[in-house]
Amino acid sequence: MAYRKAIDATSYVFDDLRDLLAKATPPRSGDRLAGIAAGSAEETIAARMALADLPLKQFLNEAVIPYEDDEVTRLIVDGHEAKAFAPVASLTVGAFRDWLLSDPATGEVLAQLAPGLMPEMAAAVSKLMRNQDLIQVAKKCEVTTRFRNTIGLRGRMSTRLQPNHPFDDIGGITASILDGLLLGSGDACIGINPASDDPAVIGGLLRRLDDIIVRFDIPTQGCVLTHVTTTLALIGQGYPVDLVFQSIAGTEAANRSFGVTLALLREAREAGLSLKRGTVGSNVMYFETGQGSALSANAHHGVDQQTLEARAYAVARVFDPLLVNSVVGFIGPEYLYDGKEIIRAGLEDHFCGKLLGAPLGVDVCYTNHAEADQDDMDNLLTLLAAAGVTFIMGVPGADDVMLNYQSTSFHDALYLRDLFGLGRAPEFDDWLVRMGLSGTDFRLSGNAGQLPDFAAKLIA
Repeated sequence: MAYRKAIDATSYVFDDLRDLLAKATPPRSGDRLAGIAAGSAEETIAARMALADLPLKQFLNEAVIPYEDDEVTRLIVDGHEAKAFAPVASLTVGAFRDWLLSDPATGEVLAQLAPGLMPEMAAAVSKLMRNQDLIQVAKKCEVTTRFRNTIGLRGRMSTRLQPNHPFDDIGGITASILDGLLLGSGDACIGINPASDDPAVIGGLLRRLDDIIVRFDIPTQGCVLTHVTTTLALIGQGYPVDLVFQSIAGTEAANRSFGVTLALLREAREAGLSLKRGTVGSNVMYFETGQGSALSANAHHGVDQQTLEARAYAVARVFDPLLVNSVVGFIGPEYLYDGKEIIRAGLEDHFCGKLLGAPLGVDVCYTNHAEADQDDMDNLLTLLAAAGVTFIMGVPGADDVMLNYQSTSFHDALYLRDLFGLGRAPEFDDWLVRMGLSGTDFRLSGNAGQLPDFAAKLIA
């Protein structure tokens, strides 16, 4: 179905819903690379005007990727809950934006709506929003998950302690973990990106994480971010796995490029649940996503990268994950060229994920060949905290020496906590008090001898 919009004497025609969504997207290098971006600012405005007039019900009738060609589309269509959608079923995309910004659209109302929203609806309305709109609506959304602690409560923000090492050196990783714990990081998880794909190495890392968490009774969860098939094999061999990790995308073809299918993810979740390692909940999955992943795999079907990112969140939410995060600037400037595009994408991702009911965190990051710097990341970091982001990364010095990209540090999280008065997961905050660590800088208070004792035991 073609869509038309005239501006003055010029009439713009958009071939189908896929084309309309692409042309309405704020500028980004990935869509330009794919050849689907609007040719001018005027064409973008025409597309947004046409999109604003589009009934939300149209998304039930027109798929951006055909149902018969893509298992993600089938998941989205078959899982749509008509009853949850009913309160907004009569709205256009533009009216939906206005309603989301209204007082009646409370956090409780949005939580009930989430199962009735298709990801393309969330992506569409985000394209009509200013940055402040994305922040205001996302702030309303509260998505809470649990494993050994409770993540996503209002007024709290968690961090993933990311102690990567270029050689998977246990000593170096342990030193980074100690650094992060002493600075109050790690309540989302302690998550290692391994340099090796050797199961023996990964198994050793799993055992080290388990030893630290159990020995010091830390209310958090460990994760080694290896391929889901490796994790499944290690579960079968009796290794201590808390969270099952996998990178995912918004199309079947892109997921296959990652070596996964929906059936495999279901199998992995069941394996994780079978271990019964959670103490306060059973959310066992951890997913990472990123705008441009489908395009980089030539698996985008001509759909814009932000809409595909929203579809990845629809995949994630089906598996009741503990954590989902957009690694927003990691893929590179071919997909998000500069700081402005990265900031916009980060806010879009957070908004769409939370609106769809996913526990969305953001790796506020960039690669060294992007037209971005740490000031851009400070801006996005602060905006996301204002929007109620579920979690961010904690990387020693904000410089990941294994993955070779720039992220956020333990001190960046302390800055946000001080600025916005944010707590951590309550169980983790209580643990820090029990360990004698307190205050925004986490110097010891009341037990000056405990820091060297804790440090000595950890690195032993």
